[in-house]
Amino acid sequence: MTHDMADVLPAYMAVSGRLPAANRAGECLRVETLGEIKNCFDAVLLDAYGVLNIGQQAVPGVPERIAALQAAGKRMLVVSNAAGFAHGAIEERLARLGYQFSSDDIITSRKALLQALKTEPSRHWGVIAGEDYGPDEFGALVLTRLTDDAGAYDAVEGFLFVGAGSWSDARQAKLIASLRNHPRPIWVANPDLMAPQPMGVSIEPGSYGHDVAERTGILPRFFGKPFENIYSLALERLGPNFDPQRVLMVGDTLHTDILGGLVAGVKTALVLDSGVMAGSDVTAAVEQAGVSPDWILNRI
Repeated sequence: MTHDMADVLPAYMAVSGRLPAANRAGECLRVETLGEIKNCFDAVLLDAYGVLNIGQQAVPGVPERIAALQAAGKRMLVVSNAAGFAHGAIEERLARLGYQFSSDDIITSRKALLQALKTEPSRHWGVIAGEDYGPDEFGALVLTRLTDDAGAYDAVEGFLFVGAGSWSDARQAKLIASLRNHPRPIWVANPDLMAPQPMGVSIEPGSYGHDVAERTGILPRFFGKPFENIYSLALERLGPNFDPQRVLMVGDTLHTDILGGLVAGVKTALVLDSGVMAGSDVTAAVEQAGVSPDWILNRI
């Protein structure tokens, strides 16, 4: 299911009360490319969808520009909410598109979820994800992938919303009914509401998670941008020698990439030529969202 790009900002505004609050405002300095400000940072955290790729295609020219920054000594990490895919699949896709990132430098909201599950008491989890979501990465957890069997929803002790590719309104109705009858925890491994696709934007797990909150009163636990857990993993990967004030988060969405970067204490840059902001009035969007990046880039 796809929606129009114009739907994205209003959708995030509608759920902003469940998102972290911005702790500062950037200056919204306008520059053409990252190359113009490369002396201002030592490391870059890169969103994937809308920044590195649109659907299954690389954003034109971006693999070459990222490679040039890597050659200049800049540390480049991918920080993505793409929880619905196994890590190896994401790594292979980025390599196929012409990017060169080490496996450990790809930080996903799935990693943040798995990190939290390590300290969670044993529980039978109902998993919402596509058939190829990569259950092996979840180790010895007791998992049941939820589809159309209403009884399976009632049998589990909690829910992991990993990917929305095979989800539907009918399945969401089963989830809501089960939670209303028997409240249980729900963890959402991708807070994105929508994601840019060649023909519009797709509906992502965050949309369904907020729908749960609105219709049941159960507040999901979110993993990924704009929440702190994924940024902690990224900064931990960079190590203690990196000054957060010299780390830059680059993304295309105000309420995920930019808001999360501000909350995490790093610098931020919003990309305009790809992703959800393409063709938008960025000044109006920033004012409406109340989220201001440090830089606004026409392109990477």
